[in-house]
Amino acid sequence: MPTYNKLVRDKIPQIIEKTGKEFSTEILNEHDYIKYLKEKSYEELDEYCAAKTDGDAVEELADLLEIIHALANHHGSSIDDLEKVRKEKAEKRGGFDEKIFLIEVED
Repeated sequence: MPTYNKLVRDKIPQIIEKTGKEFSTEILNEHDYIKYLKEKSYEELDEYCAAKTDGDAVEELADLLEIIHALANHHGSSIDDLEKVRKEKAEKRGGFDEKIFLIEVED
């Protein structure tokens, strides 16, 4: 039986159960939940970076967004709150639309 030891989406146990396979899960405490959610964010970011098509990239970005939703919730915030902060930062510092790459700044 393969060992995964990773955070999975909420409906994965039901999906596995429908296949008739045996499996085991546990409910994480808050500390471990955040630890594994952060690990999952790196996994999904790696998958996004490795995506070969726009469709695959969008799928991985959706996974990252799901993680961002969960992390925002953990911090007592919402995606709407995050969007407000994002807009404020974009207003003050700009976005990344102009593709500017900073080489160096004189001391």
